Amino acid sequence: MNINTLSEVLQEAEIKASVDELQPHFERAYEDYRPKAELRGFRKGKVPLGMIKKIYGEAIEYQSLDDVAGELYRQAMAERNIHPIGKPSVTDMDFKRGEHFRFKIQYEVKPVIELKKYKGIAVEKPVHRVTDAEIESEVAHLRKINSSTTDVGSVTDSFHIVTGDIQELDETGTPLIGKKTPNTRFDLSDDSLVKEIKDALSHAEVGGAYRATFESRHGDHAHPMHVAISVSKVEKVNLPVFDDALVKKVTSDKVATAEEFLQKLRADLTQYWEEQAERSVADGIAATLVKDHDFAIPESIVNSLLDAFVDDVRSRSGGKKLPQQFDEEKFRNDSREYATWQAKWMLLKEQIAEAENITVTPEDIDGLAETESVRTGIEKSRLLEYYKNSGAATERILSDKIMLFLRNNAKVKEKVVEEPSQK
Repeated sequence: MNINTLSEVLQEAEIKASVDELQPHFERAYEDYRPKAELRGFRKGKVPLGMIKKIYGEAIEYQSLDDVAGELYRQAMAERNIHPIGKPSVTDMDFKRGEHFRFKIQYEVKPVIELKKYKGIAVEKPVHRVTDAEIESEVAHLRKINSSTTDVGSVTDSFHIVTGDIQELDETGTPLIGKKTPNTRFDLSDDSLVKEIKDALSHAEVGGAYRATFESRHGDHAHPMHVAISVSKVEKVNLPVFDDALVKKVTSDKVATAEEFLQKLRADLTQYWEEQAERSVADGIAATLVKDHDFAIPESIVNSLLDAFVDDVRSRSGGKKLPQQFDEEKFRNDSREYATWQAKWMLLKEQIAEAENITVTPEDIDGLAETESVRTGIEKSRLLEYYKNSGAATERILSDKIMLFLRNNAKVKEKVVEEPSQK
């Protein structure tokens, strides 16, 4: 066997087999065919092997060549201690009965990665201190989602909801046919509501008509939008008092007082931003390592990840089928860059784990089962049995251990930020 290196991740094996080496493979093929053989004078499956070889032998041999090539290929890879990935592809095949069998087969291998600096990675950690304004905003949101409404005749402040028909107009004020949307609700306390509409409805009355002009943006294009709003209903939003009674209601009596709720809210927000910050650190470490290492990525790994992305879309769609208008080819093309990045990061993590002898132990699996049992309420023994046989669980634990190692060996510099980005 000869091995030709076609690229950093692609090889081609030239394999030859003599008549003697082929014969055991063909003998099995004859035996496999025998139960299906039919010949006058013999019951099905009872045709003598000699007659099968004489009558059908050549056809059987030709039909078995793909299987024989597969067996010879796997045997050759094992003997050379080569570990192909993905599905191999036969590129050439030459068979002369009674003489020889030669074929070429291409396969991918993982690239040889020369690890560069992976300890002492410099990365920033965005630190956000929870402010009183954030707490007040969360409380305001809580009050709003637990509010009630009362029909009134007119708007007196921002705590009102206006319902009306919205009609688009041209620049002369003429209604555009087919551009009317009935019963549109406008929450005047919503910060995302267009300012011009909020101003136009700031003193709206039932039965009144109001106009507004604002900029409508679509991607990189913007144009003026003219609308007329005919008001049919105005509701006053009644916000509940933030007190012990409201807290007990929204927490199902798990929290007793408003003061206790505020303390817990601050602690939860602090924990949330700490988790976001640590995620930012992990993302920074990964981005730096991927950028600093240049090596080829096997297409089979990228395609496997793309398959997983498509399967994820399918699993989140009704009936476990892809959405009717889903363009799978476009989705794969759009996702290829991200899949390539993920493939590179995955190979880097494997290399680091090997270099640092990072492995998954029975204690790690037991710890995961313990943690998830507390979180889900499922018996630890059931989870443990599942995790012991779950490749996904092992991969998750290993990935977490690798990142913990990198995080502990990184140079992390904290940077206080006012409005951290949410990822």
